[in-house]
Amino acid sequence: MMTSARNGLHGMISMIVLMIIWEIVCRAGLVPPIILPAPSDVFIELFREAGWYAMQAWHTLLITLAGFACAVAGGVLIAVALVSSRFFERYFYPLIIAFNSIPKVALAPLFVIWLGTGSEPKILIAFMIAVFAVIIDTVHGLRSVPPDLIDLGRVLKGSPLDFFLKVKLPSALPSIVAGLKVALSLALVGTIVGEFVSSQQGLGYIIMSAQGSFDTVRVFASLFILALMGMTLYGLLAWVERRIMAGRRRHE
Repeated sequence: MMTSARNGLHGMISMIVLMIIWEIVCRAGLVPPIILPAPSDVFIELFREAGWYAMQAWHTLLITLAGFACAVAGGVLIAVALVSSRFFERYFYPLIIAFNSIPKVALAPLFVIWLGTGSEPKILIAFMIAVFAVIIDTVHGLRSVPPDLIDLGRVLKGSPLDFFLKVKLPSALPSIVAGLKVALSLALVGTIVGEFVSSQQGLGYIIMSAQGSFDTVRVFASLFILALMGMTLYGLLAWVERRIMAGRRRHE
């Protein structure tokens, strides 16, 4: 806990120093405002339109969490099927890899045609971008169970479900959580991609509309919120990971 707090403090100090240097560079006229606005201008914009930005950020957050939840559920189920069934691994794993190789930005317009301009295509894009990370790390974790634990489970002669829930899944948790951390960031990226393609609200919509009017301040304001949102979500997931691992250590 102390290490995390110390790392957070160091990161905050680095951010403050960066903001000060950024402000000095902009106020000295070394960079045109249309290229790089001063941080003070960005914060003024956020303060002036706080309610509107909060509403747009809330929409982006809900889509991100929905896509992430679908990626977690779908990714873990697919990974379990891959590990449990040689048939599924042989015939479906190549298809999963091939589909993941397709740029999701290229699929986004197709999802809009299929599902309309509501939240569904954005959730699907977030899911498609995030799910592969969950699959890969979950498969790795389930296949990395120590042999002695596998032998112990066989000796105890429990049911396959008990063996999975009490031996394989707890042993794979560190790898699964690592995949969730990556997937969470990717889900946020997928949400913004979906809002770029077709949306009338959300932070991605703000960025696209601001681009058309060369409103760099509004773009940076949206990017600042996205960075804050990503760090907050990552921090919450890291906190959950610490709680899970602490619980495991208490039971060992």
